[in-house]
Amino acid sequence: MSEFFKRDDCRLCKSKNLKLVVDMGAVPLGDDFVTKEQFDRPQGEYPLEINFCEDCGLLQSTTVIDPDIIYSNYLYETSSSLGLMQHFEDYAAYLMDKINPPQGALTVDIGSNIGALLKGLKAHGMNVLGIDPAKALAEKATKNGLETWAAFFNREMAEKIRDEKGAATIITANNVMANIDDLTDIMEGITTLLADDGVFVFETGYMMDTVQNVVIDNLTHEHLCYFSVLPLQKFFEAHGLELIDIKRIPTKGGSIRGTVQRKGGGRPVTTNVTGLATLERELGFEGMAPFTVFAKLCEQMKSEIRELLTDLKAQGKKVGAYGASIGATSLIYYMGLGDLIDCLYDDNPVKIGMYSPVQHIPVHDSAMIYEHRPDYVLNLAWRYAGPIYRRHQKYIEEGGRFISCLPTVSIFSK
Repeated sequence: MSEFFKRDDCRLCKSKNLKLVVDMGAVPLGDDFVTKEQFDRPQGEYPLEINFCEDCGLLQSTTVIDPDIIYSNYLYETSSSLGLMQHFEDYAAYLMDKINPPQGALTVDIGSNIGALLKGLKAHGMNVLGIDPAKALAEKATKNGLETWAAFFNREMAEKIRDEKGAATIITANNVMANIDDLTDIMEGITTLLADDGVFVFETGYMMDTVQNVVIDNLTHEHLCYFSVLPLQKFFEAHGLELIDIKRIPTKGGSIRGTVQRKGGGRPVTTNVTGLATLERELGFEGMAPFTVFAKLCEQMKSEIRELLTDLKAQGKKVGAYGASIGATSLIYYMGLGDLIDCLYDDNPVKIGMYSPVQHIPVHDSAMIYEHRPDYVLNLAWRYAGPIYRRHQKYIEEGGRFISCLPTVSIFSK
């Protein structure tokens, strides 16, 4: 494929009845940070338009970038997100308790990254295999004793796994389904690999949380879908599967953990599924109304942040920003902040010393806040506001101010 293409149909139901919700403009790949020596390397900016399918209710991006461009040299590691390693340790215990698989059963994690979930499952006696297209991450996980194949998961890969290792009792995909364009191929792979009494368990951002909490930084090129229960029920059913449980979890600004089995399998459908589906209907998520409100709130937040930072810069104030993530790139571009912030601060050693995609905003260790002494720091890592403010209490006590942009615009000072 070329660098990208634009879909004109729904990723789940193939309807062409799509309505534009938010146009984020032209945005580069969020994690394509570079060194100074790479400034001359071409970096693309791609349209990022979020649309709603009026037939099945899926919120989705219509721009599809060649996944090899995004993931072959992917930088993000699970361990760089505060609290996620503990989350996956707890997740492994949850799976063992809820699914109660036999010892040594095959568990396959799609998009396994450095193997955080696999590590927990292996400790519980499972036979684990990771599938991840990022070669460096796959090699790192394998070196740590968590066998990981550097590949994309699809039906062909599922057949290879089944031939070599047998059927999987548990298949997991965490923060992965939203990043895949050809979901039909993935589902065919899952039905090929899944044992008759097995389950597919996934975690993904929850559309209702994204919309109700105005989580703009979830809108990235990597996220092709923003899932909710109603369209997922229809999609799984079309592939001979059924959604039997759903659990709301706080990660990534609001997510869901779903459990799926073969249609008519031995586990009952819980009231969690029917209850959340009913709530989505009652709140109007089968139609455009909630998304119209969401789009207006996005524009309002953008205007407030730009107005505030423009005023501060006009006063001669020094303004930095905290967070060098994929979502931060989306926010910087959507809100037009490139010329309003002096630098980015971060705690991830992989990002420190790098420069942001295309605009080349320098990324510094957050300890440099005390050397630079910015008057204000815009907190783009808003999910971790509490730990960040505690870590930099000295900056606040010395008169520094943090600006929060999500979920509302506010200034935090002593």
